[in-house]
Amino acid sequence: MLQGLMDLLSLCWKPFSGTDNSGGRGVKSNHSNGGDGDFGKDGLLWFRDSGKCASGDFSMAVIQANMVLEDQSQIESGPFGTFVGVYDGHGGPEAARYVCDHLFRHFQAKSADDNGVVTPDTIRRAFLETEKGFTARVEEMWPARPNFATVGACCLVGVIYQQTLFVANLGDSRVVLGKKIGNTGVMAAIQLSAEHNANIEETRRELKELHPGDPQIVVLKHGVWRVKGIIQVSKSIGDVYMKHARFNREPINGKFRLPEPMNMPIMSATPSILSHPLQAGDSFLIFASDGLWEHLSNEKAVEIVHNNPRAGSAKRLVKAALQEAARKREMRYSDLRRIEKKVRRHFHDDITVFVLFLNHDLISKGMGLDNRLSLRSALEH
Repeated sequence: MLQGLMDLLSLCWKPFSGTDNSGGRGVKSNHSNGGDGDFGKDGLLWFRDSGKCASGDFSMAVIQANMVLEDQSQIESGPFGTFVGVYDGHGGPEAARYVCDHLFRHFQAKSADDNGVVTPDTIRRAFLETEKGFTARVEEMWPARPNFATVGACCLVGVIYQQTLFVANLGDSRVVLGKKIGNTGVMAAIQLSAEHNANIEETRRELKELHPGDPQIVVLKHGVWRVKGIIQVSKSIGDVYMKHARFNREPINGKFRLPEPMNMPIMSATPSILSHPLQAGDSFLIFASDGLWEHLSNEKAVEIVHNNPRAGSAKRLVKAALQEAARKREMRYSDLRRIEKKVRRHFHDDITVFVLFLNHDLISKGMGLDNRLSLRSALEH
């Protein structure tokens, strides 16, 4: 019975054959009735203005700032609903790429184990299985590429299953709900994801409670709070040098090595998970990596989406963030656009945005079969 269920899930979630319209530069797009709108590329920006999935319409955009794009993302959609993943890599692209290759597959397998039902525990086990696999990869690569031990990824996942949205998060990517307030015409901005960044007081308090004997668990360094004075986020996939003592030693770079023995993991891969029953007033969801939220507030992002056409929403949010980044540096937006990758990182981070417009009729009737989709962002631009 279990094998039969696995086969059914594989068929329903299987990427469908198709080609991309992006010029073939690393974009993976396999879709059936995947929606309107072609892929576009403008310098370091890659986007899809509009598309359709099992839960409604979507818009997506990615802009590169690092020499190698460290953000990865995907949207998977079928009869059982919609899966959105935003993976914000740090220290290199390897962890984010690994997550993009494996997390959804583990989610499929764990859902099958649970008789096709999605629960917070289903998602949690998929995260932990992905962490286990990446740790094994680090072990395998240790002799040749020990720097794999210092690579990590913040991971934000949204799953719409039946009429419930599950949000799982590691790190500081964020999902914000645009919610209609009655008949007032007002659109409220509601953050649905818990963040794990040492600059947030709650995160520092949690770390101190978990490590009561370590007065240096969080350190204020150059005006920024960091875990052990090294990294800002307290949860991620990867960063195994902060989780396993056997990787916190030479030959990794000295800036990552702790001066005292590691008696317990300092960072975690167990996500915060929220279950949100979808309601009629829930209009759209903005999933984005920290690069966007560094420059736009929740309220401003919701306002931009609400006051403009749906098509191109994600690209519009990226442009607004870049305009704000330019303003902070007292330069023109047009000048910022001319700055090349790598140098661009001094002005803003890689940014990934999905805007998902909820179609409650589709969600309630389970009509996702006609809008199957498997789409991943470009490896690099």
